[in-house]
Amino acid sequence: MSKRLIVIGGGAAGFFCAVNAARMNPLLKVTIIEKSNKLLAKVKVSGGGRCNVTHACFDIVEMSKRYPRGQHFVKKAFYLFFSTDTINWFEERGVKLKAEDDGRMFPTTDSSQTIIDCLFKEANKYGVNILMNREVKTINAQRSIFNIQCSSGENFEADFICIASGGYPKISMFDWLKELGHTIEEPVPSLFTFNLPNHPITKLMGVSVENAKVKIQNSKLEEDGPLLITHWGLSGPAVLRLSAWGARELGVMSYEFRVIVNWLVEFNEQSLKERFQELRNTNASQKIINKNSFGLPARLWEFLAEQSGIKNEWRWADLPSTEQNKFIKNLCSYECGVKGKTTFKEEFVTAGGIKLNEVDANTMMSKRVPNLFFAGEVLDVDGITGGFNFQHAWTSGFIASKAIASL
Repeated sequence: MSKRLIVIGGGAAGFFCAVNAARMNPLLKVTIIEKSNKLLAKVKVSGGGRCNVTHACFDIVEMSKRYPRGQHFVKKAFYLFFSTDTINWFEERGVKLKAEDDGRMFPTTDSSQTIIDCLFKEANKYGVNILMNREVKTINAQRSIFNIQCSSGENFEADFICIASGGYPKISMFDWLKELGHTIEEPVPSLFTFNLPNHPITKLMGVSVENAKVKIQNSKLEEDGPLLITHWGLSGPAVLRLSAWGARELGVMSYEFRVIVNWLVEFNEQSLKERFQELRNTNASQKIINKNSFGLPARLWEFLAEQSGIKNEWRWADLPSTEQNKFIKNLCSYECGVKGKTTFKEEFVTAGGIKLNEVDANTMMSKRVPNLFFAGEVLDVDGITGGFNFQHAWTSGFIASKAIASL
């Protein structure tokens, strides 16, 4: 007699669980229930519509260090399904991936539709049933059968359930899972950008620096990497990573804090002062505003010079010590106040979810409810930007599928 698996959530983790379970056990009747009218929504928009499938990191210990929450959990899971397995899985189905200089991996087509088409093809091939616009309200475990009630009034029965519903912004939205006996780590946003309301630097929107260091004042939080100035504040990988590592700490601060930016990571204030002395000698007759020897974008150089009180007509030989010291400080430790955050739509992730000590990392099965599984962001696991959250989705989805298919 065939058994029934219902996967709640039509995102990356849910789809991966469904298609692999159906493939590994042809007797399993698999259904995906999605509350919205969209499937694989994050897959579609990730990486600017290219889908950052995974990261070209092939060392499990190193990879697990990219997860601010869930490091030990994902490390165990990666021994069962890792980035190498993701690459092979897609390549076996005709989807080749390529690595970019920063390690992010995309389909060679540079289109997320390639990944979506591949997953739909698998779903069709193995007879996965998909139901949309159905929000699950309650799950009741009756003996060995689950009864699922939807807001549409429909009821479904299943022998196995995999919950891959994604993250929720409010803890109250987890109530239907708490009723199953699970504990929820309170959700907070991760991967967000820093708002600088009415700050003059926002006039430089679109300017980016290839490598800058961003530090949260009065904390141990700091990251370096590409930094982008936007019309609302600071963004780019350095800021997104910082927001991930500081998700809970910054939440406690109500997203009001000060950041210190070093635009020239190879210098500190002392070494830059020595370099300025050299420039005063070698470029004595040249205008400071015109001679940027550090590779910074011209608009940023001019802005920081202006903020330091340097006049357009001043030459290197004329630079007074007071303005020089201000300029050095602004280049190495530019300070600004952050007030609020903006969701980074493509990569939005929540920290928080199902407490990890209640889930078996070897099977993704609940330790509290037999035959109930979890996959993806609903778990209290989140990675920094760069394909790490998708890798967790593929890994947890696959492990759950394998465990279910063998039962």
